[in-house]
Amino acid sequence: MRMSYLLVLFVKNNVSCCAYCADGTSCSHGKPMLHVCTVCDKRFTQKAVLKAHKLTHGGEKLFSCTECGKCYMSKISLIKHKNTHTSKYKCTECGKCFPGNRELAVHRRIHSGEKPFECTVCRKRFSCSANLVVHNRIHSGEKPYKCLTCDKAFKVNRALTCHMRVHRGEKKFKCQVCGKLFAVSRNISRHMRIHTGVKPYFCHDCGKTFCTSGELFQHMRVHTGEKPYNCNVCGNTFRMAGALVTHTRLHMGDKPYTCSVCNKCFRQKSNLDMHTQHVHSDTRPHLCPYCGKQYKTDHCLKLHARIHTGAKPYSCRHCSARFIRNDTLKRHLLGSHNEGTWFTCHICQKKFGHSGRLKTHLLNVHKDV
Repeated sequence: MRMSYLLVLFVKNNVSCCAYCADGTSCSHGKPMLHVCTVCDKRFTQKAVLKAHKLTHGGEKLFSCTECGKCYMSKISLIKHKNTHTSKYKCTECGKCFPGNRELAVHRRIHSGEKPFECTVCRKRFSCSANLVVHNRIHSGEKPYKCLTCDKAFKVNRALTCHMRVHRGEKKFKCQVCGKLFAVSRNISRHMRIHTGVKPYFCHDCGKTFCTSGELFQHMRVHTGEKPYNCNVCGNTFRMAGALVTHTRLHMGDKPYTCSVCNKCFRQKSNLDMHTQHVHSDTRPHLCPYCGKQYKTDHCLKLHARIHTGAKPYSCRHCSARFIRNDTLKRHLLGSHNEGTWFTCHICQKKFGHSGRLKTHLLNVHKDV
């Protein structure tokens, strides 16, 4: 009887759960999940929970749902599941059924628009406390779910579970166009937009379109000016977490990406790819549909195409000025509104809007100093 209780509390739909609230994605208790299943790499807060979970790999699921055939290891789990086939916990708005009253109450907030949980940092609101907990990690930088194989860390457990499939070689979702394999089905859905050209997410401020909602969400910070990621060393702020990670390498002197041809090192993989294409390759596969001019990278082609389309996606929040390139906007903010960081030459005190331009200046003007 004790084991059945554990299975209901801790192994919910075969997903690893917090031992305190049975939340399978994230919880407010912040307990470290130190106990790892050797079969599927799922993590648990307590050894007893892991022991109960391991029974799911034995194949013995004695309680079967007569409605859909889904099987469970405990009778209580089956009874709770059967509620989804009845009207006991049914949403009166959309007719969807849930296993319990708590799940139904959370779902109803979708229809009511109620978001009772507010972030104390940026005031963003959420309908579920678990989503607020995950959101708070954007501000804190906390990534409690760590891969034991490569030390990569994640904000939520489900992201770690998906990541572990990479190490196990589990890529069962195949693109029918190019043959590329994916570990998660939603990744192949996003990938297919490369072939179809579909960009369903639209910015109402500048008209730019995006493949994913995440890309649009990050892009909107260009217009709002929001920069939620802070550097603990110099106080610089960034729109994206990845930009903060790259920036931190400036302080650490870390350049993890090395060119296999000339051994030059880079802080970002994208910079290494661009270097390889620009310096070590003569191919120009990207053709401008307007004038036929060819470019080595897709990024260069996109910048060039704006000359023909007139698109200026980067707007100044202080005045009506708009720009084709983001670095031009940065120079404008520095020169006209004194916003941003100047990079000053320690020899002649000349100022630059970009660290790369200062480096080029030092090499060309003060190379003998």
